[in-house]
Amino acid sequence: MALSPKLEIRQGQTLIMTPQLMQAIKLLQMSSLDLTSYVEAEMERNPLLERADGEGGSNEGDGGGESEGAGEREAAEAPSSGNEGGSEGDGDVWLSSELSDSSRDIAQRLDTDLGNIYPDDPGTGRAETGAGEAQQRDPWQTGLTTRTGAGGASEDYNLEAFVASDVSLQQHLGDQMVLAVADPVDRLVAQVLIDNLDDAGYLRLDLDDTAERMGIERARLDSILAVLQTLEPTGVFARSLAECLALQLIEKNRFDPAMEKLIENIDLLARHDYPALRQACGVDDEDLKEMIAELKALDPKPGSSFGETLIQPVVPDVIVRRARDGGWSVELNTDTLPKVLVNQTYYAHISRQARDEAEKTFLTECLQTANWLAKSLDQRARTILKVASEIVRQQDAFLVHGVQHLRPLNLRTIAEAISMHESTVSRVTSNKYMATPRGIFELKYFFSAAIASAGGGDAHSAEAVRHRIKVLIDAESPDDILSDDTLVKMLKDEGIDIARRTVAKYRESLRIASSVQRRREKRASRG
Repeated sequence: MALSPKLEIRQGQTLIMTPQLMQAIKLLQMSSLDLTSYVEAEMERNPLLERADGEGGSNEGDGGGESEGAGEREAAEAPSSGNEGGSEGDGDVWLSSELSDSSRDIAQRLDTDLGNIYPDDPGTGRAETGAGEAQQRDPWQTGLTTRTGAGGASEDYNLEAFVASDVSLQQHLGDQMVLAVADPVDRLVAQVLIDNLDDAGYLRLDLDDTAERMGIERARLDSILAVLQTLEPTGVFARSLAECLALQLIEKNRFDPAMEKLIENIDLLARHDYPALRQACGVDDEDLKEMIAELKALDPKPGSSFGETLIQPVVPDVIVRRARDGGWSVELNTDTLPKVLVNQTYYAHISRQARDEAEKTFLTECLQTANWLAKSLDQRARTILKVASEIVRQQDAFLVHGVQHLRPLNLRTIAEAISMHESTVSRVTSNKYMATPRGIFELKYFFSAAIASAGGGDAHSAEAVRHRIKVLIDAESPDDILSDDTLVKMLKDEGIDIARRTVAKYRESLRIASSVQRRREKRASRG
């Protein structure tokens, strides 16, 4: 059979992810902060996008230029009109005169000139030749003139220089190091150690490798480190928690032999093994309790107070309130939704002035991108509201009675109820938060695994079971500590069929110690 080439036409259907569809999916799973940053970047790139609330300025060509020019003219005329009015100008002259007299009085009392009092002012203390006589510039007068002049702030008067700025841990230690270390080479080594501190103030370096890399002896590096460990806050440059606590105890003159033994056996303290601690330290129960209280008063992270990490509070995307009819009102938080509009008037104005095909193509792409973004944001908001409303409907008992009535829920249940795909529901519930009368929760919180019921009834939510375990342990008495096996029996009596390893897993996720450690801790606190 001979082989011969031929052409065939076939028709078929394929699903293709267009770039716009991929970007729409990415928008759906963005948090409110990421979405705001993305929209801001798009508004900078696309001249047809503007804020719906009018904060983004106007892009209507001549109109925007005229308003901007009018604003500049108004700002330029304001100082002169104020001076012509008499009252404001006289007030500034009076205040300037008073401040100038006060500055000269200070200079006379200190037996110096104004240049020494105000060294930041480059013109202070020098005589400037005017029309017929030399006049000495006054710093307060300079500040008033700059503040009320038409040209705005100048380089001679920088208000930001008077605003206090946050001091980092490295800056704080660097200022002290200059006074504590005199040798220039030692200062360079000390600065390397300062730069390698973590946020808690610990030194996470291998000193042998550091000494070899810098070409100095290990003894010299240890001596520099010993000096740095005397800086404030006390406890910095420690290489372990025990060393950090020891430095603070030495500074308080409380590092006696018994306390030294306690620091050496701090792992026993973490396990609440108090009998072994008493034997290691050679003290009785009362002294051990006082020593532990002293340790608890110390700061295990001395550098954390200088942290510069900005803590961003959680802003809910959905707000749930009680409705008048007894149900629940679900609404989107408008503060987290970027409001953008497509300026069709501006597009019609500049499209007529396009000079070549490249400009027309650019404007067409900008219009398509702007329309797509506005539509995608609207679709994203509708999808979030739809998913959140179904979650509220499914978890009505939780909103009314609390976490013990949280139902087991999965993505498929929500997806089938609102006729969406599970992946869409998963993207919607990522990085989104809901404000309810019981607090702010991530949407993922309402989805939990199901734990079978011992009597064959409705399944229990894993989060509800975890909450029940915490309630039982909090209510236990020091004389009757509940073991994991006891918890399993108590939960089965309540209709929850759960294995012992699952109870242990939930207890560890709640950061609750084992029954042995809890018994030691409660006996020590009671004694």
